[in-house]
Amino acid sequence: MSLQGKPPSASAQPAAAAEPTTSLPRVPPLATGAEAYTSQPLEPPPPTFVHRVRQTVSQPVFAAFLAGGVAGAVSRTVVSPLERLKILFQVQSAGREEYKLSVGKGLMKMWREEGWRGFMRGNGTNCVRIVPYSAVQFGSYNFYKRFVEISPGEMTPVRRLLCGGAAGITSVVCTYPLDIVRTRLSIQSASFAALGEAQRRNLPGMWSTMKTMYLNEGGFRALYRGIVPTVAGVAPYVGMNFMTYEAIRKYLTPDGEKNPSAVRKLAAGAISGAVAQTCTYPFDVLRRRFQINTMSGMGYQYKSLWDAIRSIVTQEGYRGLYKGIVPNLLKVAPSMASSWLSFEITRDLILGLGEVDN
Repeated sequence: MSLQGKPPSASAQPAAAAEPTTSLPRVPPLATGAEAYTSQPLEPPPPTFVHRVRQTVSQPVFAAFLAGGVAGAVSRTVVSPLERLKILFQVQSAGREEYKLSVGKGLMKMWREEGWRGFMRGNGTNCVRIVPYSAVQFGSYNFYKRFVEISPGEMTPVRRLLCGGAAGITSVVCTYPLDIVRTRLSIQSASFAALGEAQRRNLPGMWSTMKTMYLNEGGFRALYRGIVPTVAGVAPYVGMNFMTYEAIRKYLTPDGEKNPSAVRKLAAGAISGAVAQTCTYPFDVLRRRFQINTMSGMGYQYKSLWDAIRSIVTQEGYRGLYKGIVPNLLKVAPSMASSWLSFEITRDLILGLGEVDN
């Protein structure tokens, strides 16, 4: 049987030489619709000037600084008539009877003799002083407490007292010349017999009063006369104010909530101010007496702090150290209540600017 050869299979055929191929990169399909905006991460736009300003202002210390200025202006304007009446009570020594009146009669006397301007006399200068004073006080308190906080927002009462005292000293040193000028302006138009009618008719303004004091009463030292009793009174007052407010605020905050209501904030501010003022009030009387120590017709000529205390107690009794405390306590409640409430509202508003940007 003859064998016939089968045709060679494809696998048996000699392999053909491989043709060279060129590999092309795979082009991804174009994104359409929403994918066009989400497939590739986009870099955030550079911050604008407004964004940078908001981030700077919303820093806790800076926010407290600005909110403190607003709080000071609001609180002092609300109680300006009582603030001026308190000063007029404070500067009266034994034998002066012009303002030996009740609070109501004293306010009526001021209204009859000077009108509405009498209620606001010295308030413009007081606001010029209190805005930086309050701003530095709240801002420096928030600055100092960063170094002594146990954890964010957690401080012992003693540490709050120390931070508040340091903040009070800082604010007094920065703004004291405006305070002494405000005291002079507050009593220049009052009907004290020692001042004279002509002196009350020619009333200088804030800058002319400061210039006169500088030129005629001892230069730069004249603008800081009485700062020792001022610091001695302000440091414990501010410290007690911050310490008491934080404690009462925490007590009045309902369980599970971060902040108390506005009414409770008002109550906490009123109580803290009353406690702090009562404990440190004699220093405030000494401060006012020293501020007019060389004023023509009203000067007391005290030689030292202890000489002033001895003279007041000898001539006026211990009650002399608390002259004017009644109108002072009447003004403390609305003053400190409005101060703390406006501070917290303004601070939260400013802090919210940064949160909106984020």
